[in-house]
Order: sequence, then structure tokens, then C-alpha cells
Amino acid sequence: MTNLPNPLEHRKSDHPIEELFLKRWSPRAMNGEAVELESLNRLFEAARWAPSTYNEQEWRFLFARNQTANWSTFFDLLGEANQAWCQKAGALVIVFSREKFTKNGKPNPVHQFDAGLATQNLLLQAASIGLVAHPMAGFDRGASTRALNVPDGFEPHCMIAIGHPGNPEDLPENYQSLEQPSGRKPIDSIAREGTFTFDE
Repeated sequence: MTNLPNPLEHRKSDHPIEELFLKRWSPRAMNGEAVELESLNRLFEAARWAPSTYNEQEWRFLFARNQTANWSTFFDLLGEANQAWCQKAGALVIVFSREKFTKNGKPNPVHQFDAGLATQNLLLQAASIGLVAHPMAGFDRGASTRALNVPDGFEPHCMIAIGHPGNPEDLPENYQSLEQPSGRKPIDSIAREGTFTFDE
């Protein structure tokens, strides 16, 4: 049973777009149910079709499902504030990317950008099949590479909590009021024709 708000009742685009973009948000309330490997593979399938420079596909995803052998390793990497609500996640995913091109060993200046594109594909796919997917910066990046045997040359970017929607009332009290889909800045504050004329 979930009492999460419907984002389509809280969000309205100023111009016609696909509803999926409005449906994607980052709730924290999950019900503790396992996320099947097949469902996770659907997310990774979406991620692998993201664009990348020279088709490098430099992103890498490591994951652990709740109540499996690797769960505590991933969970312990989270900051305390995120541990408070991630206990009922069905899976935790960490996004990495290779810092250099495989074809010539030179630095790839857009590896982070490409990993972000793949991550957005994953998040949108999760929204399309009714899963919660909440990306987080609050985890120990250095410890993640050591704990998960990540070789040199890969940078960690974010951890994503994935699960089935839950009840906001089951969250710690200080998180309950946050379970509302957020709005966005108007277009004229993020896009201008010509030179940079934003008020920053």
C-alpha cells in the first residue's frame, strides 16, 4: 500500500512534453519489497542505450539487492542521513565512469556527463514501470572504490536507492514532509537565445 502523491497532480509543464518527465521524481518512501533482478535489468537496459562520446559507454553500475550478501557493504557506504530512510530500499546502485578513453588512454573530458545521461535513462525507466529511484550524493566515494574493488581510473558519481513505492508515514518524521514532487524553474531562467544574460 502506498500513499505517495501522484506527481501529475502536482506538476504541470509550460509546454507540451511527455508525461514521463513529470512522473519522474525522487521520493524516499519504499515498502521494503525485493526488487527482482529482471526489473533491475530493465533499468540497466535503458541506461545502456544512452548516448556517449565516441560510443565509449564508459558508465558502470554496481548494485546490491536488500537481504543479499552484498547489501551491508553498499548500505554502510551511505551517510547516516540517507541510511535513515534507505533501509526499505529494494536495491542500491552506485554509478561509476571510466575517466580515460579505452581507444587511446587519453582523458575523457565528458565521462561524467555521459554517466549522467545513462543515469537519467535509468531513472526514467524506473518511473515508467512504477519504481522509486532516488539518486544521492551522500555516500563515501573513496570507500566505495575500495570496498567494491573498483580499479583505478573509475570515478564514483552517485548512489541510487531503488524500490517499490511505500507510505510516507513510515519514514522518519523529519522526512515525511519532504515527500512532495518538486517544481522547476521557468524556462527563461535556464535557457536564453544568444549570449549569457541570466541574473546569477
